[in-house]
Amino acid sequence: MHSSHEALRHRPQKGLKRAGIIALAIAVTIVAAGLISRGLASRQLAQQTVADATPVVDVISPKTTRQDDGLTLPGQVQADDNAVIHARVSGYLKHWYVDIGAQVKTGQLLADIDTPELDQQLEQAKANMATAAANQGLAKTTAERWTNLLARDAVSKQETDEKTGDYAAKTALVQAAKAEVDRLNALESFKRIVAPFDGVVTARNTDIGQLIAAGNPADPGLFTVAKVKRLRIYVHVPQAYSAQIKVGQTAELSVPEYPGRTFQAKVATTSGAIGVQSGAVLVELQMDNADNALKPGEYTQVAFALPPEKGVVRLPASALLLRPGGMTVAVLDPQGYVRLKTVKVQRDMGSTVEIASGVDGSDRVINNPPDSLEDGEPVRLSQPASASTSKQEG
Repeated sequence: MHSSHEALRHRPQKGLKRAGIIALAIAVTIVAAGLISRGLASRQLAQQTVADATPVVDVISPKTTRQDDGLTLPGQVQADDNAVIHARVSGYLKHWYVDIGAQVKTGQLLADIDTPELDQQLEQAKANMATAAANQGLAKTTAERWTNLLARDAVSKQETDEKTGDYAAKTALVQAAKAEVDRLNALESFKRIVAPFDGVVTARNTDIGQLIAAGNPADPGLFTVAKVKRLRIYVHVPQAYSAQIKVGQTAELSVPEYPGRTFQAKVATTSGAIGVQSGAVLVELQMDNADNALKPGEYTQVAFALPPEKGVVRLPASALLLRPGGMTVAVLDPQGYVRLKTVKVQRDMGSTVEIASGVDGSDRVINNPPDSLEDGEPVRLSQPASASTSKQEG
């Protein structure tokens, strides 16, 4: 009986012990799982924090300059000849015969000037010449008579020389009077305003009855005539490209009024000097304008085809960083770290720039780099380099 009682007393203790062990194991498992989960979450948070702190960048490949990459500059169109016609005599405009836009020929009458004062001066000069001629005739007769008397010793040589000298003086007065008449006749010819060459009238600044004062510095001229069948185009070429512009080289012109149409012009000459203010050389091109398509004074874009320069690459302006050492480009190395390279900008074309040295076509250049980007800093790519390169090349 005693043994049965002992058995009943110890059997429950073993069951409780086993249950306790199981409960403890479950508790340990739960705690361990919580600790592991929290550790993993902390690690993921740390990794995410590091990833968020790493800049995300796009990379592009520099584009080498191509054969068709040319130089386009603004130009000014001018007529082959352009004459502002001023009056040489004062008076009143009697009549004008041509207006703006008229095609005129060399020597064609453009206007007449009424010159009453000049006409009176000419009449007076003619009268003075007639008087001088009469006095010359009398002096000549007297000199001849005294010369004959001297031959018979009837008069003194001194008196004869005086008469001969008076005749010479009277002859000089006739010549002076004739010169004055010729001068006034020449001025009279300027009463007729004529075209100096074949061209078109581009300005008329006078009207009938208008007072004309010859020699007035503020005079804008009566007419302006331009020879538009042949044109000159003037372009300022920057010094960096002046050696590549040669006489005889062809360029293409485009103007706003003819979209999609181009005109051919050839380099005729250059100034041969760099302007102090502009830093450029003045280049003159010439072209035929038989159809009068282009007009003097208009603005044009002049495109020169230049050969590609060895070692010159092109980047978007957004890839540049301004650092104390100069213009800098951020390049991504194979390990994913930033390398800053100082570059030399050859030409700024607005949205893009040409780089003469510092990077080449094999570099992976970071586009739109953050201003805080430092050399050796790790970065992440937002998209594959090939996609970025294709986008840049397109």
